[in-house]
Amino acid sequence: MSTETRVRRVGVDLQDSEDTRLLVEAMEADNPGLMVSQIPGIVKVQSTGEIVIRRRTVEEKAGRPWETHEFQLNIVSYSGNISEWDDDRIVIKWEH
Repeated sequence: MSTETRVRRVGVDLQDSEDTRLLVEAMEADNPGLMVSQIPGIVKVQSTGEIVIRRRTVEEKAGRPWETHEFQLNIVSYSGNISEWDDDRIVIKWEH
């Protein structure tokens, strides 16, 4: 019998674009240990805990105002629960 614990990651797959690359830079700044991989047309972002997307950080990276509803324009799919979504941040995590 195996005693190995399985880690359940949260993640989001985003359409690959210039806006997405800036968004991912902001996500990496706010989420140490974030795993980012790229396949043609898609950027996969995963974490073992939660992913927090802060409006302020995205605005700093993009050099322009950014509203959290713009995140919807890039999402292809996600795993986890969107536990918080307001004007200042988005939090994706598993809720048990």
